[in-house]
Amino acid sequence: QVQLVESGGGLVQAGGSLRLSCVASRSIFRLNAMGWYRQAPGKQRELVAAISSGGSTNLADSAKGRFRISRDNAKNTVYLQMNSLKPEDTAVYYCAADRNPEMVVAGHPGYWGQGTQVTVSS
Repeated sequence: QVQLVESGGGLVQAGGSLRLSCVASRSIFRLNAMGWYRQAPGKQRELVAAISSGGSTNLADSAKGRFRISRDNAKNTVYLQMNSLKPEDTAVYYCAADRNPEMVVAGHPGYWGQGTQVTVSS
C-alpha cells in the first residue's frame, strides 16, 4: 500500500505561482507513472499532468506553457510547479500514482492522495 500526501496549496492572486508537492510513503521508483489531477466545484476530475519513471511528461492543454511536473525518486516526491495562475485553475488538486501509466492517464490510478486546495483570486 502506498500513501500519497499533497502539500503546497493555498490562496494566490492571478498571475502568481505555487508549487505542489506529493510525498509517497515508500519508494516511488516502481511507480512508473505519477500525476496530478484537479477537480473544480461542479466539474469532473481532470488530468493536469503526468510523468513516467523515465521522466516523460504529459500535460493537459490548459497546463502547457504554465505548469511543469517533475519527480525526485530519491525523495519519493512528485512536484507540480504552477506559474501564471488563473482563476479557472481554482480546484482541489490530487496526486495520483500507478505502476501502469495508462491507468494514471485514464483516471484510474491505484493510489490517490487526499487533495490540496488551490484558490486563485482575480
